[in-house]
Amino acid sequence: MVTFWSSILLLLVGYFVYGTFVERVFRPETERPTPAVRLNDGVDYVPMDWKRDFLIQLLNIAGLGPIFGAIQGALWGPVAFVWIVLGGILAGAVHDYLIGMLSLRHDGANLPAIVGEYLGPKMKHFVNLFTVVVLILVGTVFMTGPAQLLAKLTADSLNYSFWLGVILVYYFLTTVLPIDKIIGRIYPIFGAILIIMAVGIMGGIMVEGYPIPELTLANLHPGGAPLWPLLFITIACGAISGFHATQSPLIARCLENERYGRRVFYGAMIAESVIALIWAAAAIAFFHGTSGLADGLKNLGGPAGVVNKASFTLLGSVGGVLAILGVVVLPVTSGDTAFRAARLTIAEYLNIPQGPVLNRYKIAVPIFAVGFFLSQIDFTVVWRYFAWSNQTLAMIALWAAAVYLARQRALHWVATIPAAFMTAVSITYILQAPEGLQLPTSISYPLGLAAACAALLVFLYRVYGRGGAPVAAKPKAETR
Repeated sequence: MVTFWSSILLLLVGYFVYGTFVERVFRPETERPTPAVRLNDGVDYVPMDWKRDFLIQLLNIAGLGPIFGAIQGALWGPVAFVWIVLGGILAGAVHDYLIGMLSLRHDGANLPAIVGEYLGPKMKHFVNLFTVVVLILVGTVFMTGPAQLLAKLTADSLNYSFWLGVILVYYFLTTVLPIDKIIGRIYPIFGAILIIMAVGIMGGIMVEGYPIPELTLANLHPGGAPLWPLLFITIACGAISGFHATQSPLIARCLENERYGRRVFYGAMIAESVIALIWAAAAIAFFHGTSGLADGLKNLGGPAGVVNKASFTLLGSVGGVLAILGVVVLPVTSGDTAFRAARLTIAEYLNIPQGPVLNRYKIAVPIFAVGFFLSQIDFTVVWRYFAWSNQTLAMIALWAAAVYLARQRALHWVATIPAAFMTAVSITYILQAPEGLQLPTSISYPLGLAAACAALLVFLYRVYGRGGAPVAAKPKAETR
């Protein structure tokens, strides 16, 4: 238990110490009116209390990631704790905070616009398409998954098509209605469920005396899967996830003051890391090691089965209800905001005002038509690319943030180091993955490292120039 509680403590210390340091590097301006105040349109730009913003942000970025990803990542053993802690503090929370604050500084801009400003128009066009595709995939999968689960629970009365229709209608409403009408009202409740569920699971582990293994850097994966870079792809939410960069702008349009940025953006990521750490530890402890966990994943139908088994066993019927609520609610609360973010990204790219409700319908209807079509086919093979796409998006977002900090003559290394690291992760993975080039590790490892070093050298050259002095910041105003 020493390793687990030390990890929890490090995450909390990381929020107060490193989070404060990153905040000082960015230099929030508390007297600067935020987009929520200046551009309040009652739809997407709506000032809300920071505590509500925090819970909505937590639900937006969490989904099933900090539970399912952490459970699968726990197959590598307690070394997964190290990635969750260091990744959450040094990469994920930095990523979420910087993108959220950059969105604040650019009138609530979405990720493609931010990338275009700091990495150029070609990257903007690429990331715009990349982001919309990822968001629609996320929304569709988080539409079909809960529908399938609810269909199993109500097999005698309601079928998959019924639940798919219910979720589809809900998603459409949350996509086009003002953010404070549905999302702003029910997300805080769902956020509380997520936190209570995680705390309850850990309490059950402690009361029942399941031993949480202490730290070892050994690869304990029963199947012998390589630690690098698979662990860093498997545990995304909970450590770092590019999907978060598509969600932070939603809340950037609702923040009342820049002083709340660390609490909402950095803080929500640390909270997600705590949840991921709890589920990773609980999975290993409950199944008595990684081999038992592998058997549980195989025999119980994957992470959802593991969650149900652990919850009912540790918490009884109440825990079972919470498990079902969690497994259904979490993907739903990421799926709806995925479609909403897709609408806003397309609207921003095409410069379509979103105040008039008809304009929202013009974008939302085609998006949901595509999502419904995808829900009727088997695109499992395509979806396997999401894990890589997710971390690639994080890599791009971090490089954009690093350029911003460099232009401001701030300490860009807080973004540059994790950007280079994620470049190595992303490139190495796609070179060796079954859905990638399938190269042996003897080739993928050095090529991935070389790609990261090359990206870093190009960045440093462009920042410092031939004379070794930082390139002057652009005089262009930050607000668009």
